[in-house]
Amino acid sequence: MASFGFSFTLGLLLSCIFTTLILCNATIPGHYHNPVHRHRHHPRVASHNYKDALTKSILFFEGQRSGKLPPNQRLNWRRDSGLSDGSALHVDLVGGYYDAGDNVKFGFPMAFTTTMLSWSVIEFGGLMKGELQNAKEAIRWATDYLLKATAHPGTIYVQVGDANRDHACWERPEDMDTPRSVYKIDANTPGSEVAGETAAALAAASLVFRRSDPVYSKLLVRRAMRVFEFADKHRGAYSNGLKKYVCPFYCDYSGYQDELLWGAAWLHKATKNPTYLGYIQTNGHILGAAQFDNTFGWDNKHVGARILLSKAFLVQKLPALHEYKGHSDNFICSILPGSSSTQYTPGGLLFKMNDSNMQYVTSTSFMILAYAKYLTSSHQVVNCGGTTVTPKRLKAIAKRQVDYLLGDNPMKMSYMVGYGPRYPQRIHHRGSSLPCMASHPAKIQCSSGFSVMKSQSPNPNILVGAVIGGPDQNDRFPDDRSDYEQSEPATYINAPLVGALAYLAHSFGQL
Repeated sequence: MASFGFSFTLGLLLSCIFTTLILCNATIPGHYHNPVHRHRHHPRVASHNYKDALTKSILFFEGQRSGKLPPNQRLNWRRDSGLSDGSALHVDLVGGYYDAGDNVKFGFPMAFTTTMLSWSVIEFGGLMKGELQNAKEAIRWATDYLLKATAHPGTIYVQVGDANRDHACWERPEDMDTPRSVYKIDANTPGSEVAGETAAALAAASLVFRRSDPVYSKLLVRRAMRVFEFADKHRGAYSNGLKKYVCPFYCDYSGYQDELLWGAAWLHKATKNPTYLGYIQTNGHILGAAQFDNTFGWDNKHVGARILLSKAFLVQKLPALHEYKGHSDNFICSILPGSSSTQYTPGGLLFKMNDSNMQYVTSTSFMILAYAKYLTSSHQVVNCGGTTVTPKRLKAIAKRQVDYLLGDNPMKMSYMVGYGPRYPQRIHHRGSSLPCMASHPAKIQCSSGFSVMKSQSPNPNILVGAVIGGPDQNDRFPDDRSDYEQSEPATYINAPLVGALAYLAHSFGQL
């Protein structure tokens, strides 16, 4: 009987897939066609339609939304979810993003996603044209939530959902019935890394809205200042006090010092208040400014802080931060193809680790392009042991990484869902893999969905623009839904890619 029940459930769910493909993906913009637009006056020919990829990389965030969805929601296989989030502690925590393929709202990576989406717009938003508004809406969906999470002074709500219970189910966010537990940091249970990142996110976003919505911008920057003060005053790692809830999912491995430097750097940029410059000068080395590491992601922000502070020296001509040019050069030299400190796959992809490697590809590509922009502005180059590295070469390195992601790789596969003729069909994502509400309005129970998760059927709902973990160190990709390391998308993979794609689309006359 058990096998009959499994077969019946599987058959019932899979029978919805054809219907789901029709009902749930009918209005996805530009989904099945990716022409490479040639600008007739542009001297270079693009190998990819970066404009189309940019559109889709931003659209992805709509598929990750939690809360009450707006009337202009474009990925319409999603519905409202998490409408009582926060009620466990009598607060309003409705909204925000699910970080990846599950239904938990993790504050640490959500804040980093917000910072990087904001930085993408700050550096390259002027090139985005019609996509700029969509990018701002993606940022605001996050900052509206972060404002709720920081509404009570001295407290930050850093997670909604019991991750272990959530991962024991394979269900749509619209159906979830696992505990929506709420976890917070305060003076007794500090979390300087998540507070520092939240301050960075709010400060960076304040710059995005400075002209278009000055009232909102001021609210963001004031909140950022308050949150940073809390992060610095009550030092400690949230991975200690909340270890059994946040680990091993978003455990802080690099310490909280990098987030304090990163938060201060963003507040310096957003406020121009000399207090933050003094803080950076006094505490920079203690917080790891010169520490040698070249992995930039949701956990470790040292590289990002160095590159951001180098801009203050190179572009804003702030001599007090001259050392950050040297720190940034060291990072650049360490990640060049051929460097002994960075691995590349045989096909040419930057490879940092097996689990969600593509996040490091997109973040590093963005860092390289941003730094190339600062170098160009200041007429500077990088010197790597006697070898001169020009901004032009840096741009070519970043382009090679993005092109690999979009399909120029040994698998001849785009690692962005919905882009190109061949892309992953079985991504590790609950909402994408299960029939949508329109085709299967009845609730899909917690464990029933695992029959689909373990099946070889393609995901019925196209999570357009989702970039997944990607291939292994030998350029292989099995397209296996159960392989979360390679097949799971995440908001922080896409966030820096938005800026890189805007730059490339503009460079090739597509915007």
